[in-house]
Amino acid sequence: MPSGLRQLRLAALNIDGVLLNDTFSPVIHHFVVSRGGRYTAEVERHVFSQPQQTASAYLAGVVPVPMTGPQALREYFAERDAYLREHPVRVSDGAVDLVRRARSLGLRTVCYGGLGREHFDRFLGRWAHLFDGPGYVCTDDVRPGIREITQDVFGLAHDQVLFVDDVARVAESARELGVPFIGRPSTFEHSFQRQLMRQAGVRHLVESLHAIDETMLRTVDAEAADGTVWAGARARC
Repeated sequence: MPSGLRQLRLAALNIDGVLLNDTFSPVIHHFVVSRGGRYTAEVERHVFSQPQQTASAYLAGVVPVPMTGPQALREYFAERDAYLREHPVRVSDGAVDLVRRARSLGLRTVCYGGLGREHFDRFLGRWAHLFDGPGYVCTDDVRPGIREITQDVFGLAHDQVLFVDDVARVAESARELGVPFIGRPSTFEHSFQRQLMRQAGVRHLVESLHAIDETMLRTVDAEAADGTVWAGARARC
């Protein structure tokens, strides 16, 4: 039994917005408003943690400037490249400590996200030895990827894997499957993710990865063991 944990066996940690800083929300917001569109919670629902083709098709339809989905995707990534020149990707404060803390409790750890493996290798490669299995799982084809990571990659039950993510859509999927979840919503001023996570019934919301301490991890583990991770949680309009 890993360090006294009763149920959890794996911590699945999202890359962008959790282990790395959020470099997507500001670009998506600018993409929409700079073209005369309205940035709303519905935009985030249809774009965040969606396959790139799905998200780009939605973005193309939500702005008044005529464009195709592939064109929207190209322009989005061009704008993101420009944004990153002024606001580079960085490892989040407390990220490596969180991974080590989870492992010290006996948990295996894996990182996941919508970009290719090279993104993980570039920014987290020096800590690759701290991750298990494939180390990184690209979920672009299987968004949000909870079932695939839990069952297909690691062969675990849904209540044995803790997901830490910054997107409410992932929380909603976790709730449907009974998967333990900690939300670390973006602090971007125009973000709706904290509001959407509360509506989804997320019980554990943090602003800092340091807040995911041993006490919180043991609390979530106890809830998973008792089947109370999402007790009383309902989607609220």
